[in-house]
Amino acid sequence: MQANDITFYQRFEADILAGRKTITVRDKSESHFKTGDILRVGRFEDNQYFCTIEVLSVLPIALDELTEQHAKQENMTLAELKEVIRGIYPNEELFYLIAFTKN
Repeated sequence: MQANDITFYQRFEADILAGRKTITVRDKSESHFKTGDILRVGRFEDNQYFCTIEVLSVLPIALDELTEQHAKQENMTLAELKEVIRGIYPNEELFYLIAFTKN
């Protein structure tokens, strides 16, 4: 079985497949992706593969630099986005904004 390169919580799967979620905010441990990388995407809960994405860009970003536009690309409100990020990374300040397109 081929390993997945990146995982997303299952609740984001439909948005990714429909092209409604086109960015992800990650911590330093996932900052190594590069523009042009083709990534196998799996569900975080069970590591089940569900699609392939192409990385468009990877940019450092602070939590307070996130905008409504970023939230729209995540298919949620800015308050929801910050709450989700805080829930996943409670002690981080610097993040990496990974923009992608579904292949």
